[in-house]
Amino acid sequence: MNSATQQSAGLPSPVAGQERRLNIGGMPKVPLMLFLFALAGVILVVAASWYTLQSLREALRGSAWDGWWITAGAGVLALASLAVVRPLWRAFQRCRGVRAAAGRMDIVAARIERSDACVQSWVALGHTLAQFIVVLGFQFLLANNQAVAKTFFLVPLIVKTFPLVLDAFWVNVKIFLIAEVLVLVWGLIVALAMFAPGAAGKPLRFIATAYVDVFRSIPAVLVIYLVGFGLPLTGVPILKDLSLTTYVVIALTLTVGAYVAEIYRAGIQSVHWSQTAASRSLGLSHMQTLRFVVVPQGVRQIIPPLLNAFIALQKDTALVNVVGVVDSFNQSMIVASNYYNLSAATTVALLFIVISIPQTRFVERMARRDRARMRAGNA
Repeated sequence: MNSATQQSAGLPSPVAGQERRLNIGGMPKVPLMLFLFALAGVILVVAASWYTLQSLREALRGSAWDGWWITAGAGVLALASLAVVRPLWRAFQRCRGVRAAAGRMDIVAARIERSDACVQSWVALGHTLAQFIVVLGFQFLLANNQAVAKTFFLVPLIVKTFPLVLDAFWVNVKIFLIAEVLVLVWGLIVALAMFAPGAAGKPLRFIATAYVDVFRSIPAVLVIYLVGFGLPLTGVPILKDLSLTTYVVIALTLTVGAYVAEIYRAGIQSVHWSQTAASRSLGLSHMQTLRFVVVPQGVRQIIPPLLNAFIALQKDTALVNVVGVVDSFNQSMIVASNYYNLSAATTVALLFIVISIPQTRFVERMARRDRARMRAGNA
């Protein structure tokens, strides 16, 4: 507010030289402490990396993997460990830029250089922390004369038992594929039962809700145990003669179907009530409204959480070992009991990782696409 405005507003005019001025601060200084901290971290992690590589080289010397490629690989990794020096060097150059700008009294350039110096120092610290975590992982594997590596990552045993584990892994895949189809259908049936209309549908709504609550509360392994060992004991025709794989599929369908029914319910409820009102006003029945209007829109919105449920179902197939189905996990335990080593279990973990991570990334991509479409629609 200037003097003329203050006088027109009835405020006293300020004394000359006492006007408030914008305090923009003095000449910025070099972020020396941050740079020194980053420098110390880089020196520490590079030294630790070289020590770890030397230990790894000594551990592989005299083994079946020994050869010139060990030395060459160690050299390449040693050079790669110096990657953290690059952002540190940039930070050093920016620090010099701060001094140069301060020398010529260019406050704007000094602030820009100082900001870049801080950013590069933090980048160096971030890369240093990531590399240090990797070094700690390798040190853990090399601990106690490579006891951890030999227990979980014994490569000769992994190669030898891989065909057995892979054959058993197809049992998990078969169970997953069959259960997925059944879960899709069963979950939708339960979800529609939870929306049974009127007083006539109240008992059905109660039963469907009770089923969802009960089976979401019971651990999947317990359901598999009860179905796998309980149904054969009942002596009920047809049910008592099913295979163990079929019992497992039934148990997983009952358990995961409860979660999928809740996902369906959330998707159906996300459809605006005006869609139902408009459909009923056009003469569609309750089931026709669900079939042609509500369910197609609701399912389109629940695809990402639905795929997440299927990823969880895929991992739950490892629980079939409780009823004696020889899947990949059960096969790995047989190998472990014969060789007193858990490397076969690591193979199972790697197989699940190989088929799970692409699905997870696909779900994330679909979720990002849905969010982008919603933002575009709201714009």
